[in-house]
Amino acid sequence: MSRAATRPKLSFNGPPTQRGYLAQCDVSHDSKVSRMARLPIAALIALLASWSITTPAAETLRQIPSPAPEGSAQANLTVAPDGRVFLSWIERQEGGRAALRFASGDGKGWSAPRTIAEGANWFVNWADFPSMSVLPDGSLAAHWLVRSAAGSFAYDVNVARSFDGGATWGTPIVPHRDGTPTEHGFVSLFAAQDGSLAAVWLDGRAMRAGGGGHDHGEGDMSLRYATIARDGTLGDEALLDARTCECCQTSAALTRDGPVVVYRDRSAQEVRDIAIVRLAGGKWTEPAPVARDAWRIEGCPVNGPAVAASDRRVAVAWYTAVDGRPHVKVALSNDAGASFGAPVIADDGKPAGRVAILLLANGDALVSWLEQLPDGGAVRVRRIGSDGTRHAAVTVTPAGTARSNGFPRMVRTGRTVVFAWSGSRVLTAAMAVP
Repeated sequence: MSRAATRPKLSFNGPPTQRGYLAQCDVSHDSKVSRMARLPIAALIALLASWSITTPAAETLRQIPSPAPEGSAQANLTVAPDGRVFLSWIERQEGGRAALRFASGDGKGWSAPRTIAEGANWFVNWADFPSMSVLPDGSLAAHWLVRSAAGSFAYDVNVARSFDGGATWGTPIVPHRDGTPTEHGFVSLFAAQDGSLAAVWLDGRAMRAGGGGHDHGEGDMSLRYATIARDGTLGDEALLDARTCECCQTSAALTRDGPVVVYRDRSAQEVRDIAIVRLAGGKWTEPAPVARDAWRIEGCPVNGPAVAASDRRVAVAWYTAVDGRPHVKVALSNDAGASFGAPVIADDGKPAGRVAILLLANGDALVSWLEQLPDGGAVRVRRIGSDGTRHAAVTVTPAGTARSNGFPRMVRTGRTVVFAWSGSRVLTAAMAVP
């Protein structure tokens, strides 16, 4: 993969086939949500209850009363080794402050919310949102972004740990050590093979500041990795890819052979397909394509991939729009991500992307995405069989496709899938699966 091209400025002004897919990574929130996304909570609950899931051995989708208040956003989900689900979100506060909050549950209800951290100088972004991770020893980790200088795109990753179930949180740790006032974000936290905390992130230390306030400037965004020991000691930092797409989410999963990380790559010819790196034999592999879409796009689509793993089985979902034809695709691997089968198209014809994916107990994959509809949009899910068979797609909820609607999330605990998404607040629901 060549790393030699100069990075273009991000813009909404592309060819007609690309408009709607290009977006800047700024902190603004689009207020144009669909009529359905504006439904009162009571009406939305009734609407959710009216849908049923048609997959075998599944039950009606049920709403879970959300612990998040009006105005909450940037929802995320993770599952602990014991099956507990953790929901996190950001609450806006007076004076420009923000708070990262969380609750835990079993797929039927949520605990009382707790605060992880709060501050007045955070970088709060619709696409680059905080996350949590639960390690095998039961300890918790969370990340958020804090501004490091006055520029629009100067911020650091902050990671905090809790060893008492989230009652208290330690002093935040910055996993990158370059000290530059540049972008650091799109983090994936996961448990390393030795039980320590691992983090991967997009790193802009090689980029030069641009002008106009909403400009990333020029230079290459990179993908980097580090571990954080229980006592806060940082492990050696590793460069995984020296040139990546600028603001698409990363995603990581742990296979029996070791961790895998997927992200949107960027070639010298501005091809921005999905790549994977694997930690094998104690060394990270060279980036390899999950599939060769050959999507050439002069700017970041702000639409990253998602990966799930169980034993040596890996499933990857992503968005692409080659020649202006948008698709959500899924590819499966049976060798811990070393190779993948032919991608399966998962969408219904007009996706906005923003994918999530998980593996079911029977080996099938479940993919979710935002589908654009005449009256707004919807969060859709589809089961992809282990043999690539497409099952009927199901609507989880009506949802706008504006930035303010964020990225719907989903996780599995046992035979229950939990969903979280943003409307006027963070909302949650669950359904049973095979």
